[in-house]
Amino acid sequence: MLKLQAFKAAAVQASPVFLNTDATIDKAIALIREAAGNGAKLVAFPEVFVPGYPYWSWITDPVTGSAWFEKLARAAILLNGPEVERLRRAAHDNAIYVVIGINERSPHSLGSIYNTLLFIGPEGELIGRHRKLVPTWAEKLTWAPGDGAGLRVYDTKLGPLGGLACGENTNTLARFTLLAQGELIHVASYISLPVAPPDYDMAEAIKLRAIAHSFEGKLFTIVSCSTVSEEIIQQMETVTPDARAKLERKSSAFSGVIGPDGRIVGDALIDDEGIVYADIDLGRCIQPKQMHDIVGHYNRFDVFDLRVNRRPLAPVSLFDAPAERSEPEEIQSSGDAHP
Repeated sequence: MLKLQAFKAAAVQASPVFLNTDATIDKAIALIREAAGNGAKLVAFPEVFVPGYPYWSWITDPVTGSAWFEKLARAAILLNGPEVERLRRAAHDNAIYVVIGINERSPHSLGSIYNTLLFIGPEGELIGRHRKLVPTWAEKLTWAPGDGAGLRVYDTKLGPLGGLACGENTNTLARFTLLAQGELIHVASYISLPVAPPDYDMAEAIKLRAIAHSFEGKLFTIVSCSTVSEEIIQQMETVTPDARAKLERKSSAFSGVIGPDGRIVGDALIDDEGIVYADIDLGRCIQPKQMHDIVGHYNRFDVFDLRVNRRPLAPVSLFDAPAERSEPEEIQSSGDAHP
């Protein structure tokens, strides 16, 4: 018999302690504790929350921004590093699923950083990682492109969970790849971007993308967006004197939960820092799919054929010759010997 969970989700709308990794981890842990204390079973954090977004790439030239890239590279974290271990421990201690954006340092190179989403389970297990496929516009000065290895939906106790970072939520094929794996809970992580074109309403655009994914896929989308703090503005004023005018623009952040009918569930936040909560009942995903199930009966798989490469990409593949055996012949042939 089909059993679908009902639970409370939390979406964080907050700024990091800019480029201060340890302090940002402290803040994230406090927010995890707060969300769990209010009954949430899943908490979503913004894009690259640890330890911040490269705003300098939007307000100055690449040469000037290079010094700030180095600061970010030094503050970026490894997947198996102590910072992720602290987040995993916090998830375990609070029995909550955590989806959080980080600047992930490449284990192969000091000069490559990935825009990464981490999926952490309530027992502290690292469920998965997704690296943003294509950095958007000026972001190409900072992040390396990811691969398809993280285009996965995770079978959790709450339900099928997936996620994408910021502009990826406009990538129809990436979204369909998750939907086709049965996704019912989607985390869309964003950053506040006040420096977008003057006629662009960032908050409205974020909400529109979430509505589109939820309505098309008949699922719940949890949107978590960062904010631009006074600390960030002051640091960026050392880059260019007009940074404040560019970064104080309103209607640049939206966080909330969208239901399978494309409507907001519970409250939502615009620009202000805080946590927004919503009650999610995955049973609400059934009836909308009766009309339009784009990964089922409302499609033509004999006409359309989507193929996705989910092999992890590495800079080199090394093939070593097997080590020579040094054991005596009788040990090599015994039942207790291991290759």
